[in-house]
Amino acid sequence: MPSLKDLRNRIASVTATQKITKAMQMVAAAKLRRAQEAAEAARPYAERMDKVLARLGRWIDDGQGASPLLVGTGSDKTHLLVIASAERGLCGGFNGNIARLARQQARKLLSEGKTVKILCVGRKARDVLRRDLGSHIIDHIDLRGVRQVAFVNADEIASRLLELFEAGEFDVCTLFFSRFQSVLTQEPTMLQLIPARLPESGGGDNAESGPRAVYEYEPDEDEILTELLPLNIATQIFRGLLENAASEQGARMTAMDSATRNAGDMIDKLTLLYNRSRQAQITKELIEIVSGAEAL
Repeated sequence: MPSLKDLRNRIASVTATQKITKAMQMVAAAKLRRAQEAAEAARPYAERMDKVLARLGRWIDDGQGASPLLVGTGSDKTHLLVIASAERGLCGGFNGNIARLARQQARKLLSEGKTVKILCVGRKARDVLRRDLGSHIIDHIDLRGVRQVAFVNADEIASRLLELFEAGEFDVCTLFFSRFQSVLTQEPTMLQLIPARLPESGGGDNAESGPRAVYEYEPDEDEILTELLPLNIATQIFRGLLENAASEQGARMTAMDSATRNAGDMIDKLTLLYNRSRQAQITKELIEIVSGAEAL
């Protein structure tokens, strides 16, 4: 059985840890509100851009002369997996769930004879995947110096992807991130960026049932697509980064709340054990005193 001094030191250590986890929970709760508002504000813009691109894409029936960003290269041999994760840990299963989904997709593609390349955005996914998929990681984008994700960060990543695509490094590009649903729920998601995976209807909610509107584009559809397709890639990446930021803070808030409660339970158990040990020691000393007095 540990000594009373060891128990006191253990209780003090767990109490200090509880203060840290409680502070981290409060910080995550403060950051979560701003991150959630930013993620929810980005969704309508990204969804509307998808619909506009879908309408424009309907004008291209056979794909002749269309941008490879829309119709692809004609092959799906080489896949690039862009895995967005956090730069820091202590956020429960947030990073592990994204890495697990990416690992499953990578193994599926490899079993089909495809070539897989991995681009990590954030340090944690790279650390998780380095052990079994390290040979497939071609680059890592570090965002540790970014306090709040901005569109310029997504645009830099999109420019990097376009350079690789124009150089013929891959045929299909898929983004992995965690979609924020609530503080308790974050859904790992995969979104195909290149070629663009557009909605089938391309219109509003009543596109199939109501009359279809006629649009006239100036300049022509091909020129608009040339400008919108690279912008759409940056927009979808920006949306994924914002969803990740909200999901990370929600997962960290939940994890730190659980850690704080577990620390409280451990303190109660250690305190009970300390009191029992102290009482047993006092009882033993009293018995020794009484036994000594009787011996005299």
